Amino acid sequence: MGVSHTTESNAPSNRGADRLNNGYRAAVIGTGFMGRVHARAIRVAGGRVVGVAASTPEKARDALGPLGAERAFTDTAELMASDDVDVIHVCTPNHLHAPLSLAAIAAGKHVVCEKPLSTDAATAARMAEAAAGAHRVATVPFVYRFHPMVREAREQVRSGAVGRLALAHGSYLQDWLLRPGDDNWRVDADLGGATRAFGDIGSHWCDLLEFVTGDRITRLSAQTSTVNGSRGTGAGRPVDTEDLATLQFATRGGLIGASVISQVSAGRKNRLLLEISGSEMTLSFDQEQPELLWQGGRERSGLLVRDPETLSPAAGRLARVPAGHAQGYQDCFDAFIADTRDAIAGAAPDGLPTFTDGLRAAHLAEAVLTSAREQAWVEVGE
Repeated sequence: MGVSHTTESNAPSNRGADRLNNGYRAAVIGTGFMGRVHARAIRVAGGRVVGVAASTPEKARDALGPLGAERAFTDTAELMASDDVDVIHVCTPNHLHAPLSLAAIAAGKHVVCEKPLSTDAATAARMAEAAAGAHRVATVPFVYRFHPMVREAREQVRSGAVGRLALAHGSYLQDWLLRPGDDNWRVDADLGGATRAFGDIGSHWCDLLEFVTGDRITRLSAQTSTVNGSRGTGAGRPVDTEDLATLQFATRGGLIGASVISQVSAGRKNRLLLEISGSEMTLSFDQEQPELLWQGGRERSGLLVRDPETLSPAAGRLARVPAGHAQGYQDCFDAFIADTRDAIAGAAPDGLPTFTDGLRAAHLAEAVLTSAREQAWVEVGE
C-alpha cells in the first residue's frame, strides 16, 4: 500500500477559494533564512507578502526590505487578526510551530509551517486534525519532492520500470555543525526538540524515500551520537541532541535499507543521496546534482538529464526552464508554494506535502529516538 500525498483532508472551503480571488495574501512569522526563502517563493507565485512579524517589532521592521513585505506587524496576534492575510507562513524555531499554527487555523487562516511540524507526535496529530476540521490547507515544506528528477524517479517506480523494489539506501550529510564553536538554536532541545539531526534533515530523507517508493517504513533500528558534547564560545554549553544518526529499516512492501544522517561530515554541505534498487533497475538521485538521475541496469547504465521535452508529464510540469539551465533548491520551494496556492484555490496538486505528512515525520522521529534509547528494533507509529 502506498503513502497518501493528497490534499483531500485539508480541502479548502469555498470561502477560502473566494478569498484567493484577491491573490495569495500571505504573512510571514520569522525573519531568518527560511523566512526569506518563503517570502521569495510567495512573490514568485504571484502573491503578496502583506506583512511580517518577528520576536520584536524592530526586527520585523528591519526585515521589510529583505522579505519584500508591505508592513511590519507589532506581534503575531495583530498579524493573525488582519483581514487582508489569508495564509500564514510559520518560519520560527521549532517549539513555536504548534502554538502559532494552531492559532492561525483558529483564526481561519491557511498555514504553511516549517518542519518539524511539532517537537512531538501527539501535538503534530492535533495540528493535522485542527487543519482538517477547519477545512484549511496546511502544508509543510518537504520541498525536495519538487525536484523534477525526483518526480521522474517516482514515475518510473509507479510505472513498474524499476521492477520489484528490494533495497533502498543513502544519506543526508552536512558539515555546518562540525566544530564545537558552531552553534545554533536548533542545538537546544528546548527550542528545537529532542531530535536534531534526524528531525531537521533525516526527516527529509525518509519523506523522499516514502514519496518515491509509495511505501512506508514500518520498523527501524537506530543509533545516534553527539560528537560535540558542548557548543559555543569558551567552555560552551552542554549539548544533548544528536549530531548524527544511522538507521536500518524495513517497509510494509518488503523493502529493506539503511540511511546515514549527519551534520558533522566535513566537506558535505547539503548532500542528500537516495538510491533505490529493484529487480529491473536501480535509480540514484543526489540533491547536489539535481539535474541528473542515474539509471542502472544489468546491460547498461546512464544518466537521465532534466529535459522538459523527454521527462514524464509529472516531472515535466516542474521543469520550468529548458534543459541545460540549472534548477535548484529555491525553484523547488517556489513550486511548493505555487502548489499550496493552487490547493487553496480548490485544486489537488499531486504530491503536495500536508500536515499529515508532517505528522508522519513526527512518528518516524519518535521511533528513531526510542530505538536509539532502547537499542532495539521498534515499530513506527501510524
